[in-house]
Amino acid sequence: MGDGRRGTERHLGMKPVSVLLISDTYPPVLGGSEIEAQRVSAEMIRRGHRVLVLTSGGSPMPPVRDWVDPAGVPVRILTRNARGKWKDKVFAFRVAWWLWRERHNYQVVYFLMQGLHLAAGLPVARALRKPIVMKVGGSGVIPRMRGSRAGRVELGWLRRWAARLLILNEGMMQEALECGFPRDQMLWMPNPVDTEQFRPGQAEEIAKLRAGFGIPPAALVAVFVGRLSREKGLPSLLSGFALAAREEPRAMLILVGDGAMRNELESMVTKLGLGSSQVLFSGRVDVSEVPRWLQASDVFTLMSPNEGFSCSLAEAMSAGLASVVSRIPANVQLIEDEIHGLLAPVGDDSAMAGALLRLFRDPALRAQMGQAARQRILDNYSTSQVVERYETLFAEVLGERR
Repeated sequence: MGDGRRGTERHLGMKPVSVLLISDTYPPVLGGSEIEAQRVSAEMIRRGHRVLVLTSGGSPMPPVRDWVDPAGVPVRILTRNARGKWKDKVFAFRVAWWLWRERHNYQVVYFLMQGLHLAAGLPVARALRKPIVMKVGGSGVIPRMRGSRAGRVELGWLRRWAARLLILNEGMMQEALECGFPRDQMLWMPNPVDTEQFRPGQAEEIAKLRAGFGIPPAALVAVFVGRLSREKGLPSLLSGFALAAREEPRAMLILVGDGAMRNELESMVTKLGLGSSQVLFSGRVDVSEVPRWLQASDVFTLMSPNEGFSCSLAEAMSAGLASVVSRIPANVQLIEDEIHGLLAPVGDDSAMAGALLRLFRDPALRAQMGQAARQRILDNYSTSQVVERYETLFAEVLGERR
């Protein structure tokens, strides 16, 4: 069973919907929200709906205004720069202007990220009587918004005006409830996984990938995929791996991605006494390369203290990898301990090392957990299943408006 094109037609009897999706960043910028924006938009378009993405510009975005991305999604890039003190203000103003100018060309406004553009866009969408949907990007976002005056205003408007507030896990539900959102305003909406692209590799395929990546055939590879940034708990991941590597000389860690912490992490590798053959930094890779790195690996690991819904974990599960991950709400909803992988307390380097060693040394257990992990993704998180939830959501909020 795979994602296939199962369910790519609209729900029976459902009319096409026109959605304006507003996201501060978008692929080729890598992140869970960005990847979701692209996958959901592309699948909605394949089903006959209309989607236009509004986003900001600057590297690595193409230097154009109107762009059709590699997935076939039309994107309007509203700023020329990705950062700078005026970027947020310019983006917010242009989001508000586009909402007004294109008011006859869309039915639903979908905000995928918070920020100044949310404060600018919400009153315009409300004045136009457009259904508003907002997805919170991760755990801790709502408490951070409550910590600023602008954030409190945005949360107040969302409570009053949003048709639905989309959340990713039970912890986020509790954060929203504590902020005064009614339970029936919230909807669990996971991020989708392309289960055809992210699939287990075959033996010959894996051998060829390892040769191409310079991975020894006998290496026991733990892989991390994501931004090399502080919120991912990477110092703890390196420390835990170093403990495991002292007992298992074949152990290897691959960090797929790039980010602000790279130099610091490379220095930490040296201080921990790890050789260059034990820790590999891939650098920035194209999205299409990520499944190949997963297929070339044995175990996925993610020790971040906070996540909303980890796309990289779900993709690794879809690729048939057992996982060693931190015991946080976002990961627990995906990984049942001892079934799909092993859970370790946040910051417990010894527990992480023990879990890695256990999976490194038991290929049968790795295979069993990897198979169960892939089945869980196929049963619950394929792109077609998640987009069907979006179709139902949009039909409901348009019905409520009428």
